[in-house]
Amino acid sequence: MTSSQQTPEPHSHGHGAAPGDVAASGHVHSHAHGPAEPVSRHLRRVIAAVLIPFATAVLVGLAVLWPGGAPGHERTGVGFDRQTEQGTVVALERVSCEEVNAAQVPPTGDTSTPEGREAVNRRQGDCARATVEVTTGPEKGRRFVEIVQPDAPRQLREGQGVVVAYAPDAPRDLQYSVTDVNRKVPIAVLAGIFALAVVLVGRMRGLMALIALAVSFAVLTLFILPAILQGSNPLVVAVVGSSAIMLMALYLCHGVTARTSVAVLGTLISLLLIGLLGSLFIGWASLSGNTDDNTGLIKGLYPELDMSGLLLAGVIIGSLGVLDDVTVTQTSAVWELHHADPGMGPRALYRAAIRIGRDHIASVVNTLVLAYAGAALPLLLLFSIAQSSVGTVANSELVAQEIVRTLVGSIGLVASVPVTTALAALVVSADRPGAEGKPAAAGAGRTGGRGRRRKR
Repeated sequence: MTSSQQTPEPHSHGHGAAPGDVAASGHVHSHAHGPAEPVSRHLRRVIAAVLIPFATAVLVGLAVLWPGGAPGHERTGVGFDRQTEQGTVVALERVSCEEVNAAQVPPTGDTSTPEGREAVNRRQGDCARATVEVTTGPEKGRRFVEIVQPDAPRQLREGQGVVVAYAPDAPRDLQYSVTDVNRKVPIAVLAGIFALAVVLVGRMRGLMALIALAVSFAVLTLFILPAILQGSNPLVVAVVGSSAIMLMALYLCHGVTARTSVAVLGTLISLLLIGLLGSLFIGWASLSGNTDDNTGLIKGLYPELDMSGLLLAGVIIGSLGVLDDVTVTQTSAVWELHHADPGMGPRALYRAAIRIGRDHIASVVNTLVLAYAGAALPLLLLFSIAQSSVGTVANSELVAQEIVRTLVGSIGLVASVPVTTALAALVVSADRPGAEGKPAAAGAGRTGGRGRRRKR
């Protein structure tokens, strides 16, 4: 070992991993990288010349499209559009279903149908009579009775918190009814455990990730959703909102560095590709975006809303989170490879980093497909019960829109790997920090021999 190899570089404290660590690893698939190397003033100016106009355009878009809140409407009392209050089950007793007239055999006496058989079973069983007290709203303290049949999927227990629907136009005895149980406490505890785990393991980066998550939800609930309901073009709103989320989340989590800026550019290009492909194939496949009770209710409340545009907006927003992961990983891989061997040119850096990207593509695409399949599992079970062919299942709009969503997002993910890798390789290879007086010559001499030995 020569003396030059034993002497550390004066600016090496800015790196999170030693060159030997990166060179010994076949793949670099981690976001736990240290601070990026300082880049030249010229390169910083080039990156700023690209990102500053983009960030300015995003700010202008936010200002122009800012909705100022969701538009009001008269409640229909259907589905999620019902007025709800909180309540508590204060008493529960078992009674005969026949006594409370909870189930009736069909007038024809036909018990050959599933409905008839279920009615007979319920009539012979014991029902639960729950006394529920309203705990919020203007009629706080009012009590009503809820009958729960023995085969109901949701059973109540004494002391349980519930969500009650309020129908002011109904007869007084029928104004309140239980619609769901109150799950706020277990969800809040689980969220607390998640936040604690993220901070304990990620420390400051974990804390910044939680802040970025809060910012993302704020943009989604305060800008994207109300702006779409106000009648703005869903595609434009999704692009502006996703860009704002991307800028704030990436820079909060990974710092204002050239490395992060390259990841932002790679993510932006991939989002544009997803938007173009999504617009083309949603229109070509004649996907309306109105496929279930919830979307039907939205269309009924806001007839002018472009539901196919809303579907496209969902594709873009849904792809953003995975895109961030891919672009940041690829950019970090290129930077760490360059740190391990500064003698590598842009082509060598690209070839080395793209091998890492191929592994990432294989895992991420499979993850996306399984995630969508898991979410649509009840629907797929219904098709299986009906013994429908694969072609029939894929052709139905419910499944077809998930196929388009998955494939368009996956194409964007696949494209983001070579695009981001090429950008990162060009940027890091064009960087010459030593030209501004930084002592990079010693580091180049230290690793130059290793770079020459690697060449064949």
